[in-house]
Amino acid sequence: MFEDRMEAGQKLAKALRHHRNHDVVVLGLPRGGVPIAFEIAKALHAPMDIVFVRKIGLPSAPEIAMGAVVDGARPHIFRNEAVIQRVSVTEEVFQSAVEDELRTIAKRKAVFKDVLPRRDIKGKTVILVDDGLATGSTMKAVLSAIKESDVGHTIIAVPVAPASAISALENEADEIICLEATHFFRGVGGFYRHFPQLSDDDVIGYLRPQMLAQS
Repeated sequence: MFEDRMEAGQKLAKALRHHRNHDVVVLGLPRGGVPIAFEIAKALHAPMDIVFVRKIGLPSAPEIAMGAVVDGARPHIFRNEAVIQRVSVTEEVFQSAVEDELRTIAKRKAVFKDVLPRRDIKGKTVILVDDGLATGSTMKAVLSAIKESDVGHTIIAVPVAPASAISALENEADEIICLEATHFFRGVGGFYRHFPQLSDDDVIGYLRPQMLAQS
């Protein structure tokens, strides 16, 4: 159990301290991963940025991921074929959902455009951070996308996840740091005493110091 995202970030930072002074960039998945990424970046004296990714939920059950889309010059789309086939999602329905999430990403980028650090990750050790995983499909999509940027080393850093999600990602990243990989997963929020929803202003508050440091 974590008190809040700040404490979770500080504990992850301790587990990642062997990467201090390496050529590291910390990428937070908005919104919940951003305050945790902030704590890690601060402890490692590393730059921080965010990665725009959206889960593609089933139309009938948005909490169930049939895929994910990651922003980029060429957006990267991950398909959860097991879910797509089980529910018989048509290609037309899937592509419509992708377009909806890309429009949402465009809106998010417009909100954050003045504070986005735009870090170069080529050849770097990239630490991908979220406040927890459920299925791991969104993180898998991000990993696949950033590998196209020719990064040097990939690390997943999360406070909590189901053991099954960690197992599914073991061959995707070079290193995984998960403080609580559990067989009794009850949702990410269930592992925090304080787990408030974060606003865009909250995210901007974490990004602004990074932008000022870069200028």
